[in-house]
Amino acid sequence: MRKTFALMGGAALIALFGTTVRGQNAVVLQAPGAQASAQTSGAGPGEQQGGAVALTLKSAIEMALRNSKDIQIAKLQASLATHASQVSKAEFLPSLYVGSGAGYTYGIPETPGGRAPSLFNVTYTEQVFNEPLRGQGKELEEQARSQKIVLEDVKNSVIARTAMAYLELAKVRHSLELLRGEHESAEKILQVTQERQGEGYELPVEVTKAQLTKAQVTQRVLQLEGREDELEVFLRGQLGLGQEQAIEVTPEELPGEAEQEGANLVALAMENNAGLRLAESDVRAKEFRLKGEKRGYFPTLEAVSTYSLLANFNNYSEFYKKFQRNNFNAGVQVQVPLFSARTREAIGLAQINLETSQATLASKKTQVSAEVRQKTRHLREQDAAKEVARLELQLAQQNIAVLQEQFTEGKVNLREMERARLDENEKWMGYLNANFQRQQAQLELLKTAGQLDKVWQ
Repeated sequence: MRKTFALMGGAALIALFGTTVRGQNAVVLQAPGAQASAQTSGAGPGEQQGGAVALTLKSAIEMALRNSKDIQIAKLQASLATHASQVSKAEFLPSLYVGSGAGYTYGIPETPGGRAPSLFNVTYTEQVFNEPLRGQGKELEEQARSQKIVLEDVKNSVIARTAMAYLELAKVRHSLELLRGEHESAEKILQVTQERQGEGYELPVEVTKAQLTKAQVTQRVLQLEGREDELEVFLRGQLGLGQEQAIEVTPEELPGEAEQEGANLVALAMENNAGLRLAESDVRAKEFRLKGEKRGYFPTLEAVSTYSLLANFNNYSEFYKKFQRNNFNAGVQVQVPLFSARTREAIGLAQINLETSQATLASKKTQVSAEVRQKTRHLREQDAAKEVARLELQLAQQNIAVLQEQFTEGKVNLREMERARLDENEKWMGYLNANFQRQQAQLELLKTAGQLDKVWQ
């Protein structure tokens, strides 16, 4: 006979999921596997227990942030954008070049560039006033800053994926414990039904039904074991663990401080949503570019200086009245655009790009606001679904308690008890699924609102 479950108070749900059921005095049965989960939770974050790494949700996220390849790539891209912005900015810094233009000349000494042939020369240049070039530089600098927003968004994605995988792995393992207990009940039901069919008390169709129930449980166990393996492989990759490293997780709830009112989340999303911040950054970049192009009608000013050491064998004295070997020139080069078709077209292009970015930003604001409200409603629906699943589980456990007393008195048989336990296991799995779906909805809402850091800080 199967060992009788010990009756517990509503604290069983709290111990398993970290959530308090308010206003309820439910009778709850210890779920199969709860004791093992409690033992696992005794290890500290990152501690190895029998060759396995014991993780909490917070420690898993911290490890993922340190080891994620996606974050490393995003950091390289941000660094690349920063260096690209410095290239344009360098035009406004001094540049010094040295070289030589020595060569044989016949006739007037000159080089293809128009300068006189020289044994040695030094050239200095520096942009002093060039507004189109400055506007391009500011645009690139803003784009480099936007890459830091992209990096933050990648970190948030890593947090969300790691948290979801961690929570789902805990749910899958708990469900497997329940299904293995369900398999035992299905096996007992099949044995009793076969015995009764052999005695002529049951039809063959009842045996087939019992066999089908057992086969369905076996199928679900195999499906969950496959999902467990997928989640373990994903977490090992995210956390930088070895391919064969075992992982221990514990069922957890998201921190209570992650809860926010819907109206507050909309306001927070307007400030912190990564997609919205990127759209705002793009508008600023396009404004810098348009401002610079409009100033393309202004003069440009460049400081220049040259030094040349000339050679006697180039016959300078034959063509010039006075010749000296050392020559130095310094000054500014000014260009005043009287008519520039390129400037006019560049302004038009920059204006269109800015209007496009502004339209994208307005659309993104509407989209983010709608997403936050929709995901807030979805989270409330998942809260309601979780409460329904909890009450269904409570009802199944109360039914088990009644049947247990009747079984002790001989009023019900073993098959009825095992069927009740099958039903209780199904309600447990329904509660686990509802709880996980609620956690998923909460993570998605927090990511949209830019508040995902509250999950682990």
